Amino acid sequence: MSAPLSTVWAPEAPVSLRQTLRPLGRGALDPTMQWAGDAVWRALRTPAGTATLRLEVHGSAVEATAWGDGAEWAIAGVPELLGHGDDASGFDVSGNAFLHEARRRLTGQRLLRTNLVLEAMLAAILEQKVTGKEARRAWSWLIRKHGDPAPGPAPEGMRVFPSPEVWRLVPSWDWHQAGVDPQRSRTALAAASVATGLERTLRLGRGGGDISRGLRSVPGVGVWTAAETSQRAHGDPDSVSVGDYHLPAVVGWALVGRPVDDDGMLELLEPWRGHRQRVMRIIEGSGFQKPRFGPRMTIQDHRRH
Repeated sequence: MSAPLSTVWAPEAPVSLRQTLRPLGRGALDPTMQWAGDAVWRALRTPAGTATLRLEVHGSAVEATAWGDGAEWAIAGVPELLGHGDDASGFDVSGNAFLHEARRRLTGQRLLRTNLVLEAMLAAILEQKVTGKEARRAWSWLIRKHGDPAPGPAPEGMRVFPSPEVWRLVPSWDWHQAGVDPQRSRTALAAASVATGLERTLRLGRGGGDISRGLRSVPGVGVWTAAETSQRAHGDPDSVSVGDYHLPAVVGWALVGRPVDDDGMLELLEPWRGHRQRVMRIIEGSGFQKPRFGPRMTIQDHRRH
């Protein structure tokens, strides 16, 4: 085992690992990210190879340790992963009592940037038009089957996101066994086939039309998937997940006390254009839940077809 690399990063303001990394969480059985007390372990495939990254906050600083061929890349990416470079200037929620109080309590929440586009897109593709439970099951099954073991002393069972080449060779029966329908598997294969081009969108900054168009050039990737990808990979503070099954109602109930559709959600978020994802993360991080009534989305089992 090669020697680990370590660093201590002292951000300008305290960072909460749980609040900031929440958008990357895919359940307790996610083989790419595990919590051990207040420390988080993340297995990732970097441009330089596989890596395991361990993060823990001590006082106002973040202690980072990484193992594997991609350790140097992982360490260098810690500040952006934890929100460095995200510009919240001009963001004002003082006129909305709910957002103002929620933001006051979420002092350690930052908008992350992973700089890993294919990873974010594949996760979003698996979440298309299915429940979170079904998507998490597929993510875990496929990565445990096809991912590499996490380097270093990672918790048992952790695996690294597969390479584009491996994704392109996943047989149809494995997609079927994971519960992924043919439409989503075709989209995943299309994304893996243009992985290099997807990663080049990182050069375009944190958001905007050029990034969205680049992501949506993949057949099967629409507005929702592109937004979910750019939020995580690029750190886009404004992208809105239009077409989400639950989000418009959550935003509506949180901001005006009633459900709305996509158009209504966009209207409510318009005063914070440029920071609309930031508003959604505040609502999510606050723990707010819309009233529970009405029909639930049916979990589909594509393995039977």
